[in-house]
Amino acid sequence: MTGSSSKEIDPSDPEHREVGQGLLDEEMGPSGSMAHLYRGEIHRMKLWRERLDRTTNWAVIVLAAILTWAFSSVTNPHYVLLAGGAILGVFLGIEARRYRGYDIWRSRVRTLQKNVFAYGLDPSQGLEDADWRAHLSSSYRQPRLRITRLEAIAHRLRRVYLPLLTVLFGAWVVRVTAFADVPWPDSAAIGQLPGTAVIAIVVLTYGGLLVIAMRPRTWHAEGELLNEDLREE
Repeated sequence: MTGSSSKEIDPSDPEHREVGQGLLDEEMGPSGSMAHLYRGEIHRMKLWRERLDRTTNWAVIVLAAILTWAFSSVTNPHYVLLAGGAILGVFLGIEARRYRGYDIWRSRVRTLQKNVFAYGLDPSQGLEDADWRAHLSSSYRQPRLRITRLEAIAHRLRRVYLPLLTVLFGAWVVRVTAFADVPWPDSAAIGQLPGTAVIAIVVLTYGGLLVIAMRPRTWHAEGELLNEDLREE
């Protein structure tokens, strides 16, 4: 006859010590578990940062190629510039998704920096988050995205894509005005679509992106330099 019986485990009993118990309390030195944990998170954050930079680099290369081709000949159609805007939109969507993943690892690094290393350097300032251990443990148990797709898009628009799209749409305006054989707004026409309709679509698209990027909001992304006051008094 076989059976099983449940018995409470005494955590203080060395024979029944739970795996990991006290690991980050007793080994806090430079070569301890906390240091290894921090180095691991820095490495993962760096990899995701490189993925973001790679997308941005491709967006800049595509923009430069489209601008060069569009102005290389007066016979080249102007709507290639608008197609370039659509391509930048695809890059924006990809980069926003990657930024949401990057924020997971960066938030863990910032949690350790603010509540372990900053506190260790100057305990008089207190802890940034009294429940940081529980929050970090929850993130390890079940990693989840912390920010919405719209916030990620707004962040990448502010940092990268709104300036790129401004250059692209500005070049399109120059292309259909100064380099066109027909008067404005007819020069903006695409096939059977009249120029006024094309202009309206471009203005509404750019205005919508501007609203997404610049409207006031509570930022949930874990950041280091979100404000503009970078000079210490």
